[in-house]
Amino acid sequence: MPGKTDPVEALLGRGPRRDDLPPPAERERLRTDYGLARSEVADALGVARSTVAGWESGRSEPRGETRAAYRRLLEGMAERLPTAPPTGAVAVDAPVPADTPPRPDTPGTTPSSGSPEAAPPTPGAELDAPADDGGDNPGDASAEPARAASVSGRTARRPTTARRPATARRAATARAARRPAPTEDGFPDGPLAVLDGDGIAYGVGGLVLDCPATDIPGVVEWALHGVRLGAPRLHRHGHDADPLLVLTASAAERVGLPPTLEDRRTLRLPEDHPVPRALAAAKWRLTRRGFGPWTRVYRPVHEGRRQCVQLAVLPWGALDARAWANAEAMPPPELARALGDYANRVLTPRGSAAVCGLELMTALRPPTRPVRDTATGAWVSGPNPGALTEPVDPAPPEAPDEHPVLAGRHPRGHLRGPTEQLDEEAFAWARDPESLTDAECARSHAVGIDVNMAFAAAANRLNVGLGEAVHVTAPEFDPGIPGSWLVDLSHIPFDERLPNPFTPHGGRPEGPAWYATPTVAYARELGHSVAPVEAHLRLDHGAYLDAWYTRLRDAYLHTMEQLGVRAGMSPAEYLAAMADHRGGDPAQLAVLSAVKATVKGGIGKLRERPQGAGYRPGERWPALERPTWRPDIRAAVISSARVNMHRKMTRLAQAGLFPVAVLSDCAVYLSDGPGPLDFLPFTDDGKPLPGGFRVGVSPGMVKHEGTQPLLWAVQMLDEGHNPARHIKGPDAPSGDE
Repeated sequence: MPGKTDPVEALLGRGPRRDDLPPPAERERLRTDYGLARSEVADALGVARSTVAGWESGRSEPRGETRAAYRRLLEGMAERLPTAPPTGAVAVDAPVPADTPPRPDTPGTTPSSGSPEAAPPTPGAELDAPADDGGDNPGDASAEPARAASVSGRTARRPTTARRPATARRAATARAARRPAPTEDGFPDGPLAVLDGDGIAYGVGGLVLDCPATDIPGVVEWALHGVRLGAPRLHRHGHDADPLLVLTASAAERVGLPPTLEDRRTLRLPEDHPVPRALAAAKWRLTRRGFGPWTRVYRPVHEGRRQCVQLAVLPWGALDARAWANAEAMPPPELARALGDYANRVLTPRGSAAVCGLELMTALRPPTRPVRDTATGAWVSGPNPGALTEPVDPAPPEAPDEHPVLAGRHPRGHLRGPTEQLDEEAFAWARDPESLTDAECARSHAVGIDVNMAFAAAANRLNVGLGEAVHVTAPEFDPGIPGSWLVDLSHIPFDERLPNPFTPHGGRPEGPAWYATPTVAYARELGHSVAPVEAHLRLDHGAYLDAWYTRLRDAYLHTMEQLGVRAGMSPAEYLAAMADHRGGDPAQLAVLSAVKATVKGGIGKLRERPQGAGYRPGERWPALERPTWRPDIRAAVISSARVNMHRKMTRLAQAGLFPVAVLSDCAVYLSDGPGPLDFLPFTDDGKPLPGGFRVGVSPGMVKHEGTQPLLWAVQMLDEGHNPARHIKGPDAPSGDE
């Protein structure tokens, strides 16, 4: 039609449109470098603090007048801040002298005494981790510039036809061809490789490489200079992940390692073994944990370049079956796929799942950042706002019995009571069988439900202390201040068919006791007055674990989706998918198990206990020297998880449903049918009861844990056992959460 505007030309005439705001990461950088808290920005713009957090993470965008004001604020901060540090200066501390010994600022700095017992742990025992392998860090991780993107002397090549069948080689080549093109991060060969006894290295995405080295020094050189292994940093002030080489049993034999470790106490090679001696002769160093299942081999930082390789020795138990399911028995290509997925979704493994959980916290919130020295104009290391920046001693009630802050406070052999120690642990409670009603006894089944990623969900948005505690007497309770409070909550009544939320055993407290902030806040939420006698408060606080939770949540949901369990399923669809998911991809099942273990183990490492026959009570142990040794944060997470559990059980109790047993994140209810949908209440429009348990895949929602006959549960209660511990049955898969 004459005169009609071409719609394509009209659309092109409206552009080009450009985003008038910097990227989310730059928004956060400007605010933190300017020294502003999110709450200050939120107050100035008239929005909630969580809204600002959404803008800085990219989850949401400001609109209208708020967008214009936010843009003006960002532009103003950018104009007033000094010029940003050069690329090579990001996350740079003072130069590290060549002879500086490694500083253990990561978990596991004392020798392990061996594998924990296989007997069922007490509730929360997995959240009180002992020292274990792989925790040393060669030098201050946050103090070292990233390794340069380009690596000279690349010698990686495909295996020859004589070494590998043509069909397998073609398949590997095809898979490698489907890999995403190398990115600007400088690590086109992925984060890790699994070596076999033929000198073949299996990488992520089907990549297959030749590793001609036949000894450990040669393997380390190959990892640093023959290929480009590694992973980009998770935070701009952090450092890139070091290459990981996983040695199968045949690969370990090829490079001169024994099939087992004779020293079962320290799980380390003796210093006079040929392998450590060969490394020393080649000018390589080991961390003070020596050469064990997880080993870091390094040279001091040279000309701004980090030189470090992580080794995992499979025949020595590097991949604990309780965390990684059957991953250790997988063929090398499948193992590389499983470890690669974990590396991409969580981080490159650096030790046990517990070590990885703690290292992830530091990787997402490094303790230092570059700041401008006003006197010299040089870039120097400074504390990173919102991070744990230095080691702090716990308040006396927060400290485990061995800690030096308790030395001389109590006679030898003294057992501390509720007024002397903080006892925030997970539930371990079972009903008195005499409290079962006739209606409950008429039901046919006992059904267990388990909260998905319960401790991760408890860490979400949790306000925790970042620095030292301040002791105050007769304080007014403030739920916004993390800390430990001595308060009497014994006057608060509860139905005997519910556990008391103020003790792990579910009984009423006998008098005043120490509690973390979430527990005291819950008492006030229930409408009761609280009058603390004293408190140890942390006035510098923040949501330190938010990024940690988000990454692990996303890893969990992504892995579940790979196993056919998706968000948005109806409760019935979800339960059906969960019933089948254990028959899915073994590699994804291993990743799922490892993600769950990373959550629990990471929380447990916050209160790592001393290990080793040479330790004496009252002495310091190496874990105390890292900023992430924080028993108060562990207590707050467990307190929050227990309160979340009790809040939902109370909501079901209001609908007439009471549990018969609770163990950590599992609750057992009596039901007329074999599944959760047979007893969980729904509203008239078919929606889950508000505030109660919801069936679904997301963290904080529940899955079916197991079902047993009613008489089985009653017999368990009569014999003094907790049905929640055994509801899955004797042949249930281990390592589940």
